Amino acid sequence: MILHEFMSFEVLRVIWWLLLGVLLIGFALTDGFDLGVGALLPFVGKTDKERRVVINTIGPVWEGNQVWFILGGGAIFAAWPPLYAVSFSGFYLAMFLILAALILRPVGFKYRSKRESATWRRSWDWALFVGGAVPALVFGVAVGNVLQGVPFYLTPDLLMPMYEGNAIMKLLLLLNPFALLAGVVSLSMLLMHGAAWLGLKAEGTVQKRAQKIGVIAGIVAAVAYALAGVWLAFGIDGYQIVSEVVKDGPSNPLYSEVSRGGSWLTAYSERPWIVIAPAMAFIGIALAVLGLSKGKEVSTLLWSKLGITGIISSVGLTMFPFILPSTVDPNSSLTVWDSSSSHLTLFVMLVCAIIFMPIILAYTSWVYKVLWGKVKEEDLDNNAQSY
Repeated sequence: MILHEFMSFEVLRVIWWLLLGVLLIGFALTDGFDLGVGALLPFVGKTDKERRVVINTIGPVWEGNQVWFILGGGAIFAAWPPLYAVSFSGFYLAMFLILAALILRPVGFKYRSKRESATWRRSWDWALFVGGAVPALVFGVAVGNVLQGVPFYLTPDLLMPMYEGNAIMKLLLLLNPFALLAGVVSLSMLLMHGAAWLGLKAEGTVQKRAQKIGVIAGIVAAVAYALAGVWLAFGIDGYQIVSEVVKDGPSNPLYSEVSRGGSWLTAYSERPWIVIAPAMAFIGIALAVLGLSKGKEVSTLLWSKLGITGIISSVGLTMFPFILPSTVDPNSSLTVWDSSSSHLTLFVMLVCAIIFMPIILAYTSWVYKVLWGKVKEEDLDNNAQSY
Protein backbone atom coordinates (compact mmCIF):
# COMPACT_ATOMS: atom_id res chain seq x y z
CA MET A 1 0.00 0.00 0.00
CA ILE A 2 2.84 2.39 0.85
CA LEU A 3 4.58 1.64 -2.45
CA HIS A 4 1.34 2.23 -4.34
CA GLU A 5 0.87 5.61 -2.69
CA PHE A 6 4.45 6.63 -3.39
CA MET A 7 4.18 5.56 -7.01
CA SER A 8 1.02 7.54 -7.71
CA PHE A 9 0.52 8.98 -11.19
CA GLU A 10 1.48 12.43 -9.92
CA VAL A 11 4.74 11.20 -8.39
CA LEU A 12 5.67 9.20 -11.49
CA ARG A 13 5.11 12.23 -13.70
CA VAL A 14 7.44 14.32 -11.56
CA ILE A 15 10.02 11.53 -11.45
CA TRP A 16 10.07 11.27 -15.24
CA TRP A 17 10.26 15.03 -15.59
CA LEU A 18 13.33 14.90 -13.33
CA LEU A 19 14.79 11.92 -15.19
CA LEU A 20 14.39 13.70 -18.52
CA GLY A 21 16.33 16.62 -17.06
CA VAL A 22 19.00 14.23 -15.75
CA LEU A 23 19.38 12.65 -19.21
CA LEU A 24 19.68 16.04 -20.93
CA ILE A 25 22.23 17.21 -18.37
CA GLY A 26 24.10 13.91 -18.70
CA PHE A 27 24.28 14.46 -22.46
CA ALA A 28 25.58 18.01 -22.02
CA LEU A 29 28.19 16.97 -19.44
CA THR A 30 29.58 14.07 -21.48
CA ASP A 31 28.92 14.50 -25.19
CA GLY A 32 28.99 18.25 -24.55
CA PHE A 33 32.76 18.34 -24.19
CA ASP A 34 33.02 16.19 -27.34
CA LEU A 35 31.06 18.83 -29.24
CA GLY A 36 33.16 21.57 -27.69
CA VAL A 37 36.42 19.87 -28.60
CA GLY A 38 35.23 19.38 -32.17
CA ALA A 39 34.33 23.07 -32.43
CA LEU A 40 37.75 24.02 -31.03
CA LEU A 41 39.73 21.65 -33.29
CA PRO A 42 40.78 24.07 -36.08
CA PHE A 43 41.81 26.72 -33.56
CA VAL A 44 43.76 24.81 -30.92
CA GLY A 45 45.61 22.50 -33.30
CA LYS A 46 47.83 24.24 -35.83
CA THR A 47 49.78 21.22 -37.06
CA ASP A 48 48.55 17.80 -38.11
CA LYS A 49 50.10 16.18 -35.04
CA GLU A 50 48.45 18.72 -32.71
CA ARG A 51 45.07 18.13 -34.30
CA ARG A 52 45.51 14.40 -33.94
CA VAL A 53 46.18 14.94 -30.24
CA VAL A 54 42.94 16.92 -29.96
CA ILE A 55 40.94 14.27 -31.82
CA ASN A 56 42.36 11.43 -29.75
CA THR A 57 41.38 13.08 -26.47
CA ILE A 58 37.75 12.31 -27.35
CA GLY A 59 38.25 9.49 -29.86
CA PRO A 60 37.80 6.62 -27.36
CA VAL A 61 34.77 8.09 -25.56
CA TRP A 62 32.59 10.10 -27.95
CA GLU A 63 30.51 7.12 -29.10
CA GLY A 64 29.74 6.05 -25.54
CA ASN A 65 28.84 9.60 -24.60
CA GLN A 66 26.14 9.66 -27.26
CA VAL A 67 24.24 7.06 -25.23
CA TRP A 68 22.84 9.98 -23.22
CA PHE A 69 21.50 11.60 -26.39
CA ILE A 70 19.79 8.36 -27.42
CA LEU A 71 18.40 7.82 -23.92
CA GLY A 72 17.03 11.37 -23.87
CA GLY A 73 15.26 10.92 -27.20
CA GLY A 74 13.92 7.55 -26.09
CA ALA A 75 12.64 8.98 -22.81
CA ILE A 76 10.78 11.75 -24.64
CA PHE A 77 9.23 9.21 -27.01
CA ALA A 78 8.12 6.79 -24.29
CA ALA A 79 7.35 9.05 -21.32
CA TRP A 80 6.09 12.20 -23.06
CA PRO A 81 4.51 11.18 -26.42
CA PRO A 82 2.79 14.55 -27.14
CA LEU A 83 6.10 16.36 -26.53
CA TYR A 84 7.83 13.96 -28.92
CA ALA A 85 5.13 14.44 -31.55
CA VAL A 86 5.11 18.23 -31.41
CA SER A 87 8.83 18.89 -31.00
CA PHE A 88 10.15 16.36 -33.50
CA SER A 89 7.66 17.45 -36.15
CA GLY A 90 7.81 21.19 -35.50
CA PHE A 91 11.59 21.21 -35.11
CA TYR A 92 12.03 18.77 -37.98
CA LEU A 93 14.46 20.89 -39.99
CA ALA A 94 16.47 21.77 -36.90
CA MET A 95 16.64 18.08 -35.94
CA PHE A 96 17.69 17.19 -39.48
CA LEU A 97 20.43 19.82 -39.31
CA ILE A 98 21.67 18.41 -35.99
CA LEU A 99 21.66 14.82 -37.24
CA ALA A 100 23.40 15.77 -40.49
CA ALA A 101 26.12 17.51 -38.48
CA LEU A 102 26.43 14.61 -36.04
CA ILE A 103 26.82 12.17 -38.94
CA LEU A 104 29.96 14.08 -39.95
CA ARG A 105 31.62 13.12 -36.67
CA PRO A 106 31.97 9.34 -37.09
CA VAL A 107 32.85 9.76 -40.74
CA GLY A 108 35.43 12.40 -39.88
CA PHE A 109 37.00 10.31 -37.12
CA LYS A 110 37.25 7.22 -39.32
CA TYR A 111 38.39 8.81 -42.58
CA ARG A 112 40.51 11.79 -41.57
CA SER A 113 43.81 9.93 -41.21
CA LYS A 114 43.24 7.46 -44.03
CA ARG A 115 45.29 9.62 -46.40
CA GLU A 116 48.43 11.70 -45.92
CA SER A 117 47.10 14.58 -48.02
CA ALA A 118 47.05 17.83 -46.05
CA THR A 119 44.01 19.04 -47.99
CA TRP A 120 42.15 15.81 -47.24
CA ARG A 121 42.86 16.01 -43.52
CA ARG A 122 42.13 19.72 -43.30
CA SER A 123 38.74 19.18 -44.97
CA TRP A 124 37.79 16.52 -42.44
CA ASP A 125 39.00 18.77 -39.61
CA TRP A 126 36.47 21.38 -40.69
CA ALA A 127 33.83 18.67 -40.99
CA LEU A 128 34.53 17.76 -37.36
CA PHE A 129 34.25 21.46 -36.50
CA VAL A 130 30.79 21.57 -38.11
CA GLY A 131 29.87 18.33 -36.32
CA GLY A 132 30.66 20.00 -32.99
CA ALA A 133 29.63 23.63 -33.45
CA VAL A 134 26.32 23.20 -35.29
CA PRO A 135 24.62 20.86 -32.76
CA ALA A 136 25.91 22.96 -29.87
CA LEU A 137 24.35 26.07 -31.43
CA VAL A 138 21.08 24.51 -32.61
CA PHE A 139 20.36 22.80 -29.27
CA GLY A 140 20.46 26.24 -27.65
CA VAL A 141 18.27 27.73 -30.38
CA ALA A 142 15.70 25.00 -29.71
CA VAL A 143 15.68 25.79 -25.98
CA GLY A 144 15.26 29.49 -26.77
CA ASN A 145 12.18 28.69 -28.84
CA VAL A 146 10.74 26.49 -26.10
CA LEU A 147 11.05 29.34 -23.60
CA GLN A 148 9.18 31.67 -25.96
CA GLY A 149 6.54 29.11 -26.81
CA VAL A 150 5.95 27.27 -30.05
CA PRO A 151 3.17 27.95 -32.61
CA PHE A 152 1.12 24.76 -32.44
CA TYR A 153 -2.43 23.92 -31.41
CA LEU A 154 -4.36 20.79 -30.56
CA THR A 155 -7.52 19.79 -32.34
CA PRO A 156 -10.24 18.00 -30.32
CA ASP A 157 -8.82 14.65 -31.46
CA LEU A 158 -5.36 15.79 -30.30
CA LEU A 159 -3.84 16.23 -33.74
CA MET A 160 -1.18 18.92 -33.72
CA PRO A 161 -0.97 21.30 -36.70
CA MET A 162 2.19 23.34 -36.40
CA TYR A 163 4.38 25.78 -38.31
CA GLU A 164 2.15 26.24 -41.32
CA GLY A 165 4.14 27.40 -44.34
CA ASN A 166 7.07 26.24 -46.43
CA ALA A 167 10.22 24.60 -45.07
CA ILE A 168 12.40 27.71 -45.28
CA MET A 169 9.83 29.77 -43.39
CA LYS A 170 9.70 27.15 -40.66
CA LEU A 171 13.46 27.33 -40.18
CA LEU A 172 13.52 31.13 -40.20
CA LEU A 173 10.86 31.19 -37.49
CA LEU A 174 13.24 29.24 -35.27
CA LEU A 175 16.13 31.63 -35.88
CA ASN A 176 14.69 34.57 -33.97
CA PRO A 177 16.86 36.93 -31.88
CA PHE A 178 16.17 35.42 -28.44
CA ALA A 179 16.65 31.88 -29.73
CA LEU A 180 19.97 32.87 -31.30
CA LEU A 181 21.06 34.38 -27.97
CA ALA A 182 20.18 31.06 -26.30
CA GLY A 183 22.25 29.40 -29.03
CA VAL A 184 25.20 31.59 -28.11
CA VAL A 185 24.83 30.51 -24.47
CA SER A 186 24.82 26.85 -25.50
CA LEU A 187 27.73 27.12 -27.93
CA SER A 188 29.94 29.18 -25.63
CA MET A 189 29.32 27.00 -22.56
CA LEU A 190 30.23 23.87 -24.54
CA LEU A 191 33.33 25.57 -25.94
CA MET A 192 34.32 26.29 -22.35
CA HIS A 193 33.56 22.68 -21.44
CA GLY A 194 35.61 21.38 -24.37
CA ALA A 195 38.48 23.65 -23.38
CA ALA A 196 38.32 22.31 -19.82
CA TRP A 197 38.49 18.76 -21.21
CA LEU A 198 41.52 19.61 -23.35
CA GLY A 199 43.10 21.24 -20.32
CA LEU A 200 42.80 17.87 -18.58
CA LYS A 201 43.68 15.54 -21.45
CA ALA A 202 46.20 17.51 -23.55
CA GLU A 203 49.45 19.24 -22.70
CA GLY A 204 51.82 21.88 -23.99
CA THR A 205 50.73 24.27 -26.71
CA VAL A 206 47.39 22.60 -27.39
CA GLN A 207 46.46 22.78 -23.72
CA LYS A 208 47.39 26.45 -23.40
CA ARG A 209 45.54 27.48 -26.57
CA ALA A 210 42.45 25.65 -25.37
CA GLN A 211 42.58 27.26 -21.94
CA LYS A 212 42.95 30.72 -23.46
CA ILE A 213 39.94 30.24 -25.73
CA GLY A 214 38.02 28.62 -22.87
CA VAL A 215 38.39 31.74 -20.72
CA ILE A 216 36.85 33.87 -23.48
CA ALA A 217 34.09 31.32 -24.10
CA GLY A 218 33.25 31.19 -20.38
CA ILE A 219 32.96 34.96 -20.15
CA VAL A 220 30.72 35.03 -23.24
CA ALA A 221 28.57 32.24 -21.75
CA ALA A 222 28.09 34.12 -18.46
CA VAL A 223 27.26 37.44 -20.16
CA ALA A 224 24.91 35.83 -22.69
CA TYR A 225 23.19 33.82 -19.94
CA ALA A 226 22.67 37.00 -17.89
CA LEU A 227 21.31 38.86 -20.92
CA ALA A 228 18.96 35.97 -21.66
CA GLY A 229 17.69 36.15 -18.08
CA VAL A 230 17.00 39.88 -18.34
CA TRP A 231 15.29 39.39 -21.70
CA LEU A 232 13.22 36.56 -20.25
CA ALA A 233 12.16 38.77 -17.33
CA PHE A 234 11.12 41.84 -19.30
CA GLY A 235 10.66 40.83 -22.92
CA ILE A 236 8.98 37.42 -23.01
CA ASP A 237 5.60 36.49 -21.59
CA GLY A 238 5.32 33.57 -19.24
CA TYR A 239 2.51 31.01 -18.90
CA GLN A 240 0.27 30.06 -16.00
CA ILE A 241 -2.35 27.36 -15.43
CA VAL A 242 -5.45 29.27 -14.33
CA SER A 243 -7.86 26.35 -13.98
CA GLU A 244 -7.81 23.70 -11.27
CA VAL A 245 -4.64 21.62 -11.58
CA VAL A 246 -5.41 17.89 -11.75
CA LYS A 247 -2.03 16.28 -11.23
CA ASP A 248 -3.19 12.69 -11.60
CA GLY A 249 -5.73 13.22 -14.35
CA PRO A 250 -5.80 12.03 -17.98
CA SER A 251 -3.07 13.04 -20.40
CA ASN A 252 -5.12 15.57 -22.33
CA PRO A 253 -3.75 19.14 -22.35
CA LEU A 254 -7.14 20.50 -23.46
CA TYR A 255 -8.53 19.75 -19.98
CA SER A 256 -6.50 22.65 -18.53
CA GLU A 257 -6.97 26.37 -19.01
CA VAL A 258 -3.76 28.32 -19.53
CA SER A 259 -3.15 32.05 -19.78
CA ARG A 260 -0.17 33.87 -21.18
CA GLY A 261 1.21 36.99 -19.56
CA GLY A 262 3.48 38.23 -16.82
CA SER A 263 7.00 36.86 -16.52
CA TRP A 264 8.51 33.40 -16.36
CA LEU A 265 10.60 34.67 -13.46
CA THR A 266 7.60 34.83 -11.14
CA ALA A 267 8.53 31.19 -10.52
CA TYR A 268 11.36 32.49 -8.31
CA SER A 269 8.93 34.27 -6.01
CA GLU A 270 6.65 31.22 -5.88
CA ARG A 271 9.50 28.73 -5.36
CA PRO A 272 12.45 30.76 -4.02
CA TRP A 273 14.65 27.67 -3.60
CA ILE A 274 15.05 27.31 -7.39
CA VAL A 275 17.43 30.28 -7.34
CA ILE A 276 20.05 27.62 -6.63
CA ALA A 277 20.08 26.76 -10.37
CA PRO A 278 21.22 30.15 -11.76
CA ALA A 279 23.53 30.49 -8.76
CA MET A 280 25.17 27.19 -9.72
CA ALA A 281 25.43 28.43 -13.30
CA PHE A 282 27.24 31.66 -12.49
CA ILE A 283 29.44 30.15 -9.76
CA GLY A 284 30.38 27.17 -11.92
CA ILE A 285 31.25 29.31 -14.94
CA ALA A 286 33.19 31.82 -12.84
CA LEU A 287 35.29 29.14 -11.16
CA ALA A 288 35.80 27.30 -14.46
CA VAL A 289 37.08 30.51 -16.07
CA LEU A 290 39.35 31.09 -13.07
CA GLY A 291 40.60 27.51 -13.29
CA LEU A 292 41.29 27.83 -17.02
CA SER A 293 43.21 31.04 -16.50
CA LYS A 294 45.26 29.46 -13.68
CA GLY A 295 45.96 26.24 -15.58
CA LYS A 296 43.97 24.03 -13.20
CA GLU A 297 42.81 20.72 -14.67
CA VAL A 298 40.48 18.36 -12.79
CA SER A 299 38.77 21.05 -10.72
CA THR A 300 38.18 23.18 -13.82
CA LEU A 301 36.30 20.39 -15.55
CA LEU A 302 34.20 19.81 -12.45
CA TRP A 303 33.33 23.51 -12.16
CA SER A 304 32.42 23.57 -15.83
CA LYS A 305 30.06 20.66 -15.22
CA LEU A 306 28.49 22.55 -12.33
CA GLY A 307 27.92 25.60 -14.52
CA ILE A 308 26.29 23.57 -17.28
CA THR A 309 24.09 21.75 -14.76
CA GLY A 310 22.95 25.09 -13.39
CA ILE A 311 22.13 26.55 -16.81
CA ILE A 312 20.07 23.57 -17.96
CA SER A 313 18.37 23.15 -14.58
CA SER A 314 17.36 26.81 -14.50
CA VAL A 315 15.37 26.36 -17.72
CA GLY A 316 13.39 23.36 -16.45
CA LEU A 317 12.80 24.78 -12.96
CA THR A 318 11.73 28.17 -14.32
CA MET A 319 9.19 26.63 -16.72
CA PHE A 320 7.78 23.95 -14.41
CA PRO A 321 5.18 22.53 -14.82
CA PHE A 322 5.24 23.59 -18.49
CA ILE A 323 7.21 21.46 -20.95
CA LEU A 324 6.24 23.06 -24.26
CA PRO A 325 4.01 26.16 -24.27
CA SER A 326 1.91 27.12 -27.28
CA THR A 327 1.87 30.68 -28.62
CA VAL A 328 -1.11 30.05 -30.89
CA ASP A 329 -3.40 28.46 -28.31
CA PRO A 330 -2.11 28.59 -24.70
CA ASN A 331 -4.68 25.95 -23.70
CA SER A 332 -2.83 23.49 -25.96
CA SER A 333 0.39 23.94 -23.97
CA LEU A 334 1.98 20.73 -22.76
CA THR A 335 2.64 20.38 -19.04
CA VAL A 336 3.99 17.75 -16.69
CA TRP A 337 0.45 17.00 -15.50
CA ASP A 338 -1.23 16.33 -18.85
CA SER A 339 1.34 15.16 -21.41
CA SER A 340 2.72 11.91 -20.06
CA SER A 341 2.23 8.28 -20.93
CA SER A 342 -0.05 6.13 -18.81
CA HIS A 343 0.53 5.32 -15.14
CA LEU A 344 1.53 1.74 -15.99
CA THR A 345 3.93 2.80 -18.75
CA LEU A 346 5.73 5.25 -16.49
CA PHE A 347 6.01 2.67 -13.72
CA VAL A 348 7.43 -0.04 -16.00
CA MET A 349 9.89 2.46 -17.48
CA LEU A 350 10.97 3.49 -14.01
CA VAL A 351 11.71 -0.13 -13.08
CA CYS A 352 13.82 -0.46 -16.24
CA ALA A 353 15.63 2.79 -15.45
CA ILE A 354 16.39 1.64 -11.91
CA ILE A 355 17.94 -1.54 -13.31
CA PHE A 356 19.89 -0.21 -16.27
CA MET A 357 20.95 3.31 -15.27
CA PRO A 358 23.40 2.05 -12.59
CA ILE A 359 24.87 -0.34 -15.16
CA ILE A 360 25.40 2.50 -17.63
CA LEU A 361 26.93 4.72 -14.96
CA ALA A 362 29.22 1.95 -13.71
CA TYR A 363 30.42 1.08 -17.20
CA THR A 364 30.98 4.74 -18.08
CA SER A 365 32.96 5.29 -14.89
CA TRP A 366 35.09 2.22 -15.61
CA VAL A 367 35.83 3.44 -19.16
CA TYR A 368 36.97 6.84 -17.94
CA LYS A 369 39.12 5.22 -15.27
CA VAL A 370 40.82 2.98 -17.85
CA LEU A 371 41.37 5.90 -20.21
CA TRP A 372 42.62 8.27 -17.53
CA GLY A 373 45.73 10.25 -18.43
CA LYS A 374 46.94 12.68 -21.04
CA VAL A 375 47.20 12.13 -24.78
CA LYS A 376 50.78 12.82 -25.87
CA GLU A 377 52.18 13.21 -29.36
CA GLU A 378 54.52 10.25 -28.94
CA ASP A 379 51.51 8.08 -28.04
CA LEU A 380 50.09 8.59 -31.51
CA ASP A 381 53.17 7.07 -33.16
CA ASN A 382 53.23 4.08 -30.82
CA ASN A 383 49.51 3.24 -31.03
CA ALA A 384 48.23 1.90 -34.33
CA GLN A 385 44.63 2.30 -33.07
CA SER A 386 44.87 6.08 -32.72
CA TYR A 387 43.08 8.39 -35.14
